[in-house]
Amino acid sequence: IAFTPGMNPPVLSHEFVIQNHADIVSCVAMVFLLGLMFEVTSKAAVLFITVQYNETAVNHFHHGIKDLATVFFYMLVAIILHAIIQEYVLDKINRKMHFSKTKHSKFNESGQLGVFYLFSFGWGTSILLNEHFLSNPVNLWEGYPHLLMPFQMKFFYICQLGYWLHALPELYFQKTKKEDIPRQLVYISLYLVHIAGAYVLNMNRLGLVLLVLHYFVELVFHISRLVYFSNESRQTGFTVWAVLFVLGRLLTLSLSVLTVGFGLATSEQQGFDMAAGNFNVLLVRITVLAAICLSQAFMMWKFINFQLRRWREQRQTLTLKKKQAPAKSKSKKEKTNGVNGVTSNGADSPRVKKEKSS
Repeated sequence: IAFTPGMNPPVLSHEFVIQNHADIVSCVAMVFLLGLMFEVTSKAAVLFITVQYNETAVNHFHHGIKDLATVFFYMLVAIILHAIIQEYVLDKINRKMHFSKTKHSKFNESGQLGVFYLFSFGWGTSILLNEHFLSNPVNLWEGYPHLLMPFQMKFFYICQLGYWLHALPELYFQKTKKEDIPRQLVYISLYLVHIAGAYVLNMNRLGLVLLVLHYFVELVFHISRLVYFSNESRQTGFTVWAVLFVLGRLLTLSLSVLTVGFGLATSEQQGFDMAAGNFNVLLVRITVLAAICLSQAFMMWKFINFQLRRWREQRQTLTLKKKQAPAKSKSKKEKTNGVNGVTSNGADSPRVKKEKSS
């Protein structure tokens, strides 16, 4: 029997998985939590749920292969939270606003990312303030390699990797259009490469500062887009975002060159030692700077294209309004002339002819 919207989809079919993916993932996550209750499985369950590689002497953590299990678990948590926000917040707003299909998908995207950027920006800023990275920028490169991280910083990176990994299966769960998939794959890959690179290369302090800066700019954009969907005349937020976007790119490049190009280059800890977590060699520094510069150039190119497209659309809208304005004024003039007893060609109106004949 062919599946119709009014029927329940067959078990384990694509439609069934999409409709119930949050419940399925919740059951998988519950298996790991239940594993903590039994001695036989507790050691394996701990790998997925708790942060690994604790240095008990200083209560700090380093990274390792076991982190992949923890990232996987928090990827499941991100999928569950994504579904909760979608069902209990965004879907309810969508039903009230009656958005078109295009606006519907963009509203969902901005709603999900807006919540994530707001949470990550607040969390990352609190870590920067607690660790005094902002008050003394020298800490970004001094004492490299930064092998040990406080709990909050390590957990922040674990959650970041888990979130951006969860975005890959969400392309399937959210039935993303084929034409939108390449764009989303590009920015998901950029996030994963940069976050994982900063984490593995022990440049976690620089990575944290750049993430907080980038998330703030992106937060402004998605809030502006949500405001625009509620009222299309409110576009001031996009202007603020455009200024912050350019400043963000300049600050990102400046901090990267200062930290990697000058700070690490003049550091006493030179050399490649994987066991000690030291990757301070010329090749690695050039690769890191090249990756950051290329990503910033790519973002600026997308930004310029976006602004040009927006400017053309506004110009077309203004041209249409100018064309419609003379037509309206002309019709008003003809109507006025008809009332005064003269038609547009100079002849008397029917009302005046009737008065003359009488």
